[in-house]
Amino acid sequence: MKILLVDDEPFVLKQLEYLIGEFHPQWETFSCVDSIQALQVLNQHNIQLAILDIELPGKDGLTLAKEMKKSFSQVNIVMLSAYQDFRYAKTSIRIGVDDYLTKPIIEEELKEVLGRYVQQYNFSTVVLDTLNYIHQNYHERINLSLISEQIHINPSYLSRKFHDETGKKFSDYVLDYRIEKSKEKILNNRTESISSIADQCGFNSLHYFSKTFKQKVGQTPKEFREEGIKADE
Repeated sequence: MKILLVDDEPFVLKQLEYLIGEFHPQWETFSCVDSIQALQVLNQHNIQLAILDIELPGKDGLTLAKEMKKSFSQVNIVMLSAYQDFRYAKTSIRIGVDDYLTKPIIEEELKEVLGRYVQQYNFSTVVLDTLNYIHQNYHERINLSLISEQIHINPSYLSRKFHDETGKKFSDYVLDYRIEKSKEKILNNRTESISSIADQCGFNSLHYFSKTFKQKVGQTPKEFREEGIKADE
């Protein structure tokens, strides 16, 4: 895997290079100190994962991430920040950033985040097809039988294969993905009713959506939106 590291602190870059080399010695890293260098690397190499510091000279990391989502949408993005600030986390959600790490870097947290992408780039064709179907149709009725018909495979086999490769049950993955998409919509569409967003994300019951959202996020959808609005003030 090719991974892009962007941070204006040499020590942080060296630390990331070292730890990634320890965890995944076969990975190739490209280190940059600003967005200009990062864009050059992105244009020259098939980058699959990027770790971006938020506080960069010139164009900040969030702006770079937004540009990458438009021009290099295949790249998974992890934001790195010295601040545990809801404003940064909220903006990351809006942009569609995949993960968020705080400084100082904790080895186990970095290892856990990187592990998600090891799995992603080693998925079988069957599981990749299933994931793509979920991501494109999460707003509709989705079940294993339906997808099994689409990709012409036995439902029981697909269920086992999906769990083995993703570490999640099929139903749990769909639910988690829907909640993540609902978080983006709640923050990006402030005038949209919670009921409408629930429906757009595949929930046919507002009560079930609100209950599940609270369990997963620790806040009700309304509280999550209100905190996002306050962070903008």
